[in-house]
Amino acid sequence: MHEQIRRRCVRLGKMLLDTGLTVRALAKATGYSKSTVHKDLTERLPNVDVALSEEVAKILAYHKSVRHLRGGEATRVKWMNEMKKVGSN
Repeated sequence: MHEQIRRRCVRLGKMLLDTGLTVRALAKATGYSKSTVHKDLTERLPNVDVALSEEVAKILAYHKSVRHLRGGEATRVKWMNEMKKVGSN
């Protein structure tokens, strides 16, 4: 693996631990694609830093366990905004 990719994996892993951002938010903050961030954190990081990858995996597992709640909340907010638009017209 190229040294630049190794450094990127470690940097993304540490950033995830520090901020707790989702993969999408982390990708947006760093300018990398969501696919690159996810692959770096799940596939490449264990080959670079095992201890860091275990901590990252815990956070990613938590995000996966609550994603249905985030989606439901986003839908609720969307429809509340729609109803406000209809009510104001």
